[in-house]
Amino acid sequence: MSASSPSLPTSVSEPVTAPVIDSAPAVSVPAVSVPAVSAPVVSAPVVDTDATARRTAGTDVVPVDRGTGVPGVAGPTVAELLDFVRRTAEDAALVASLPLDPEGRTWLRLDGPGGSEAWLISWPPGTGTGWHDHAESTGAFTIAAGALREHSLAARLPTDGWKTLELSEGVDRTRLLATGQGRAFGRHHVHEVLNESGHEHAVSVHAYYPPLPQIRRYSRSGAVLRLEQTERPEDWQ
Repeated sequence: MSASSPSLPTSVSEPVTAPVIDSAPAVSVPAVSVPAVSAPVVSAPVVDTDATARRTAGTDVVPVDRGTGVPGVAGPTVAELLDFVRRTAEDAALVASLPLDPEGRTWLRLDGPGGSEAWLISWPPGTGTGWHDHAESTGAFTIAAGALREHSLAARLPTDGWKTLELSEGVDRTRLLATGQGRAFGRHHVHEVLNESGHEHAVSVHAYYPPLPQIRRYSRSGAVLRLEQTERPEDWQ
């Protein structure tokens, strides 16, 4: 399938674990770890990356290296992923083909550019993803209908060896993305995405490269972020 005409696989309806897609930008800030009940104390730095962000046509884009996943093979850049999701979101027939469920998110798997993974996702009023990241995958998403709120961390968390971290002040970011607006992000981007509307569905297009190897889900209480579980592709496909 070409990037301009995504394929339309069978739709799926599931209220909880649709992948989302869909890093955040800024300045080095130390993170102070706190002891977890079931894990040792971890002293891990949190590196703020907002200083690398740039605004292009109303879209926040974080420049990152190509997420190849295969040595010597160049995959799509975040700019190419962002271009794909923008063009796909403009396909009115495709967006209209996605079944809407008032009880939970629905989605269609699409063929992304350069071997990337892509999804068309609907968001009933009041639904969201919870805090999560996309491991080593870079990604992008664009709003095709309605609006979505993204809360994210302008920080680079340690990838392994911790269960609980206390975040430093100043790492929280929030964006309200309306129809036609989008977002690109780098590896290990931690965020949550919400449809805050009380009556309107939202629809978005997401793409990741390499195809998502895992999604790590977190709970959060104030400044304390805790790793709760790790999902594999078989958990959502």
